[in-house]
Amino acid sequence: MTNRPRASLGRVLDDLGATLLELVHGDPDGPAEIGGIVIHDPLDEPVLPSNALVLGVGLHEPDRIADVLRDLGRQQAAGLVVRSPIAAGDLLAAAVAESGVALLALTRGASWDQLAVLLRSLLADGDVGEVQTLAGMPSGDLFALANATAALLDAPVTIEDRSSRVLAFSGRQDEADKARVETVLGRQVPQRYFRLLTEYGIFRELYRTDRPVHVPPLPAAGETFTIPRVAVAVRAGDEILGSIWAAVRDPLTAERSQALCDAAKLVALHMLRIRAGADVERRLRADLVSTALEGGAGARAALDRLGLAGQAVVVLALGIIPSDADESVVADVAGESLVSQAGLAGERQRLADAFAMHLGAVHPRAAAALVGDVAYGLIPVRPDRSDGEERAVRIGKHFLERIGDRVAASIGVGPVVADAAHLPNARAGADRALRVLRTGRGAPRVARLADVHVDTLLLELRDLIEARGDEPTGPIARLVAYDRQHNTDLVETLRAWLDAFGDVAAAAAAVYVHPNTFRYRLRRLAEVGGLDLDDPDSRFAAMLQLRLVPTT
Repeated sequence: MTNRPRASLGRVLDDLGATLLELVHGDPDGPAEIGGIVIHDPLDEPVLPSNALVLGVGLHEPDRIADVLRDLGRQQAAGLVVRSPIAAGDLLAAAVAESGVALLALTRGASWDQLAVLLRSLLADGDVGEVQTLAGMPSGDLFALANATAALLDAPVTIEDRSSRVLAFSGRQDEADKARVETVLGRQVPQRYFRLLTEYGIFRELYRTDRPVHVPPLPAAGETFTIPRVAVAVRAGDEILGSIWAAVRDPLTAERSQALCDAAKLVALHMLRIRAGADVERRLRADLVSTALEGGAGARAALDRLGLAGQAVVVLALGIIPSDADESVVADVAGESLVSQAGLAGERQRLADAFAMHLGAVHPRAAAALVGDVAYGLIPVRPDRSDGEERAVRIGKHFLERIGDRVAASIGVGPVVADAAHLPNARAGADRALRVLRTGRGAPRVARLADVHVDTLLLELRDLIEARGDEPTGPIARLVAYDRQHNTDLVETLRAWLDAFGDVAAAAAAVYVHPNTFRYRLRRLAEVGGLDLDDPDSRFAAMLQLRLVPTT
């Protein structure tokens, strides 16, 4: 077991350089490690982790780039990536020297989304806990394994899954042909090449042998597929996990063929570790988030492992609003009418994973995990900002807009807390807000505790009444008894009048009777119940009982 440091800027350039990134100005060996990937937003000021690598989407003008570099320098960022080409000049060189932030260029044709995915995959290992090594390499680090294999074969290498999606690639991809460069930039073998490989029977031959398969340049591919390939299947027993592809100009020697076969076995171990580790990491992160939210002695250590130590955070609680079908799930003796809860549990986990991804895009140090039936998110808040809760509400609304109406879900937002000791209170606030939203009743899908505080108090008071088994008393009890005995609607009349703030016309319309009839019923209920409708305390007591105490 070993703690793997995060990728440095130099390693990022080694793995992604020449193909995706180039260093324009700055020292690649400056920061020891990159603390996270952040997308620059000119309309917002995210909380940057230490030594962040910032993706400057939409930055083109040298003056603007220089201003951003200086601002990032004050926040101790490691580097800024902008789209190539960059107008080289003394202005940017001076800004880099002044800020200490390296300036990198993203090659044309590569999308920002592809770059963000690749960078986060490089930084993913070691984010939480300790990491095992396989053959001296951090478990799951397919990029390091691709580079090692490329060194053994003296050829650029890609590691792909069963669907020909690129999981990792080595350096020196610029030495290959256009087809390989297009594959790496798109992180997927282009469909026209995939069809050609299928038509020529390459995949059929590849998957029925454990030896390397030579793939000559395909005639129908034109001038883009000009360098031969050698591929070998990656297997775990009888299961095909993927393949390794090397762009080689000369046939492999027997020694290098054996090295490629050995590499395939090692890649299989790493791919299996990644697949198994996803669930392990999910459980570990859930434990850390749960420990942090509970407070106590372990909260500070959990926050430290989550990368949130010493930062103010806001807590979000995401929950699915169960439908009537979900709430009425029952099983008969034979189990024939059972509607399994596994589907609902799976939906919660998928929603929690999507929530974690969304928060991670907002802030690289945000943490989210499913704890019980609620997905909790912890978002760092800048100490110089007073709008932490409002920003969390916006983030929650954006997430629910993304998932649409496919899942009925709500998000409660707790207060901002600056210390681990107050996290339990923040969680309780988020839970209380979520509970109100889960009742439906026309409430918004995202709310702070301050927005629904009165509703939370009413729900908690109702819990107390139900626990004690309280029943209506005083005027309400007399009206309930009269309605039951005479089959009248005096309680419903009083409820409508109170809800309409004494507006007889509106109340009469709500219960579909003539206003004169409603006035008669109102006088009658005042006589039967002994209720003084002109007394504000009597009206409040009646309204509270009707809202909280069961009358049926």
